[in-house]
Amino acid sequence: METLKDEEPPGQKAERKRRHEDEEQEEEGPNKKQVSDHSVKVASHYNSLQEVGLAARSRSRIFFMRNFNNWLKSVLIGEILEQVRGAGPAGQVCVLDLGCGKGGDLLKWRRGGINHLVCADIAGVSVEQCRSRYEDMKKKSFMNEKIFSAQFIHADCTKEVLSEKLEDPELEFDICSCQFVYHYSFESEQKADMMLRNACERLKPGGFFIGTTPDAFELVKRVEASDSLAFGNEVFKVSFQSKGSYPLFGCQYHFSLEDVVDVPESLVYFPLFEHMAKRYNMRLVSKQRFSEFFEEKVQKENHRSLMMKMMALEPFPCEDGGRQAVDSGGEYCHAKEHCGRAGVKLPLGTLSRSEWEAASIYLVFVFQKMS
Repeated sequence: METLKDEEPPGQKAERKRRHEDEEQEEEGPNKKQVSDHSVKVASHYNSLQEVGLAARSRSRIFFMRNFNNWLKSVLIGEILEQVRGAGPAGQVCVLDLGCGKGGDLLKWRRGGINHLVCADIAGVSVEQCRSRYEDMKKKSFMNEKIFSAQFIHADCTKEVLSEKLEDPELEFDICSCQFVYHYSFESEQKADMMLRNACERLKPGGFFIGTTPDAFELVKRVEASDSLAFGNEVFKVSFQSKGSYPLFGCQYHFSLEDVVDVPESLVYFPLFEHMAKRYNMRLVSKQRFSEFFEEKVQKENHRSLMMKMMALEPFPCEDGGRQAVDSGGEYCHAKEHCGRAGVKLPLGTLSRSEWEAASIYLVFVFQKMS
């Protein structure tokens, strides 16, 4: 069996696996119970998450990590929008938010000045909350501000064809954004391919498919280094059913993150992901670990300013005699060490060790549709 330890392009064995799965797949009737389908668990989990206010979020143990992730997405979205607008004459910018959740990126699209947004998600409650956020945004906007138009679709994007649900059957997208979502589709090749089809088939030539997803090689490295089938810390935990062999599809692990995520996920073998994307005339533009993306983008003044505005890093040492987000020993050893170096200006911006260990399992990807 090919595994994640082998980075060779998928070969005959992967093709045999695909044919075997095709032969075994049964037609799914409306009453068929999906015992092995973890997408039901994913939808149920996100539907059950309660909306919390800003005050509650600011007390979260992962407050700065969530802000850091939001900053990273903001930079990614902003730079891709710049590329879209710089590629040709000004026109209508249309975006597909694939796995929109409760609408956490609506403000990013508003600031980006797009014209139309399609939001799709497997969790119906989340889609309705996203719609509600959008309506509130419109009501609170300034009288002379033009807010993008939007369509909201409740659908399992690993099984259903989104193009058949569009209000405008001729609509094409400049960008498809899939943030912290694509890995749910790697339960099987059929689902991963349908997700890719939905992401890419309606992209304009030159359009972008962007996203964030866990780095499978990092996850495997950490579990292999563990004395058990799990690893993590006080804010997150990843547990596998076994280790030593990691199938291309359906390699499931359970991921939990402080008060936010508690669901089964699947490893995304990135060389295979890239190979599959070629079916839709997509080429990989960039793939970076969060650490690499941060180190590159933070060099620009506008990105640093945005980071401060979004409180994406925790000040260290804490100003005005306050306390750090956590008092646990060792959580800020890296920051303390850096403080001791000559010429370092205080306070620093940092994340606690536990938050960084959680954030650093992810990567950023950008694909572009060939002309």
